[in-house]
Amino acid sequence: MIIGASSFASPLKHLIDEVDSVELYIPKMDIYEGRELQHDKVREVMDILSTSSGITSVHAPYYADVNTYPKALCVDTANMKGPDFKLIEESIEMAVNFQSKIVVIHPGLVGNDRRKSLTKMVKNLQQLSKVADNHGVTLGLENKEGTAPDNLCCEALELIRAVEQVNSDNLGVTFDVGHANLTSGGDADQVGEFMETVQDWVVHVHVHDNMGVWTSEYAGDMHLAPGSGSVDMSVIGRLGFSGIHNMEVFSMEDVIMGRERLLALNMLK
Repeated sequence: MIIGASSFASPLKHLIDEVDSVELYIPKMDIYEGRELQHDKVREVMDILSTSSGITSVHAPYYADVNTYPKALCVDTANMKGPDFKLIEESIEMAVNFQSKIVVIHPGLVGNDRRKSLTKMVKNLQQLSKVADNHGVTLGLENKEGTAPDNLCCEALELIRAVEQVNSDNLGVTFDVGHANLTSGGDADQVGEFMETVQDWVVHVHVHDNMGVWTSEYAGDMHLAPGSGSVDMSVIGRLGFSGIHNMEVFSMEDVIMGRERLLALNMLK
């Protein structure tokens, strides 16, 4: 198990000393002005990373209708135009510069017709998977939280159906245990079933905690430190994935607390 954390938890230069992997969360790294990539800022990130022996992954832009997310970087993978493809392709290209092998990508929105939206998303992911293949990068399609039902791929079966239809060696699953907990209403058995359904496709893991119920803030997606909510974290141990487990939490304190919890799980395996 490789324990990492998202770059939104702390300034990068501090975070790289605490974890073995950093997920470079592109929407909030201040490397874009509008939709224009600032290459000098990308080089600054590369300079910081050069001081660490840790590995990285990249979280590509996605769709979010909240004030804290930069609207210029919204991408609905079920409804993409040329500039949207460019944005995701830049994340894939940056992954190469950052020596990352995984790029996390979100599913799209349900829209007015779920079947048509899913079909369009699959087509778009097929195109992006070809780009990923050309760059030696793997995409990890993340399961979203069932408390926000406007998103595709909240349920495990729909997520796997999408991955199978894309049919690319360069697309797998980012298993997000916090989102699975919300989809399962905090039921540990259902989270375990979710994990077992996606297990064979997992290429990356997101770890964070919540109470398993909808709230008015972020639909309950609280991004607490592992062990601070209702998620039965033993599901991570049962998953048996040896790759990157990135904590999506908001502070260095939660990174340190979560790391200790994950290390304990790893030792109990």
